[in-house]
Amino acid sequence: MELISVVIPVYNGAKTIKETIESVLQQTYSHFEVIVINSDSTDGTLEIVSSIQDERIKIYNYPKGNAAVNRNRGLTHVSGEFISFLDADDLWTPDKLEAQHKALKENTQAGVAYSWTDAINESGKYLGEFNHAIWEGDVYTKVLLQNFLGSGSNIMVYKAILARVGGFNESLIYYTEDIDIYIRLAAITNFTCVPKVQILYRIHPNSMSSNILAMEASRLQVIQSAFKDKKAASLQHLKPQAVANYYKYLCYKTLDVAPGKQNNLVVGRILWQTVKTDPKLLQKRVIYKAWLKFAVMVLLPTPLANLLMNKFPSLFNMKTIFGYVKIDYD
Repeated sequence: MELISVVIPVYNGAKTIKETIESVLQQTYSHFEVIVINSDSTDGTLEIVSSIQDERIKIYNYPKGNAAVNRNRGLTHVSGEFISFLDADDLWTPDKLEAQHKALKENTQAGVAYSWTDAINESGKYLGEFNHAIWEGDVYTKVLLQNFLGSGSNIMVYKAILARVGGFNESLIYYTEDIDIYIRLAAITNFTCVPKVQILYRIHPNSMSSNILAMEASRLQVIQSAFKDKKAASLQHLKPQAVANYYKYLCYKTLDVAPGKQNNLVVGRILWQTVKTDPKLLQKRVIYKAWLKFAVMVLLPTPLANLLMNKFPSLFNMKTIFGYVKIDYD
């Protein structure tokens, strides 16, 4: 059997790291190593990982660094021909490694395999579908427009192919390092899909709501860089579409918080940019739902705003904005 290296960066992950590692140890494909990069945790993470008795687990301690830094640290220790990354609070189904390895072996033109992702909450309760795309082969134009792979806990990639793109961009933050590496991989290799939910992505309430502006700047940096690549030379017309798609995502994120938790200036700015980058939304009901939700959150007392949103959930559900994310490129 070929060795698969699983890289798990962790910082203060005591609440979830054991369950995450156990989801790897329960894999039906057993020839793997687990590279845990402990990034100066102070909450007992190191003790928890050290207590798990399995010779396939290797722990390395480093000063605190962001996700991209810690994944690159992990890459300096891997021995496998194949590499997968797993965030310290996400989970895999038991057949994830086996299915993705098989997909890569059967699709010899592909250097990256991915699966479907569902979302869970802090307690592990199912929240819904996260990404269920089925795009294979040359997916470069698709990934330029949308991160259809979801989280950084998804892919399996040949070590040699990952080395060709030089690992993760350590200047990127708040999950933008994921889409950046997917775009750069798609520029040089084909992707293959396992059409099955195998990644459970844990969503923490309000986990990114205070970082929207930093997320915005980092993702725009990725888009600028991606469209400077020679493979994107004939695709410049997609750049405004890529930007507009991302602002729809940010629009959802800024409003997906409990009343009273929003940053009014940031929400207003993102709503304006969402319309500015896709004026056709002014002809759609969803953008007026967004402004209505914002107005209710700003103008009404928090208890009353909560009452209205609970009584009329469909009126304040912003997930429908994803129906206006454009992925065509003809």
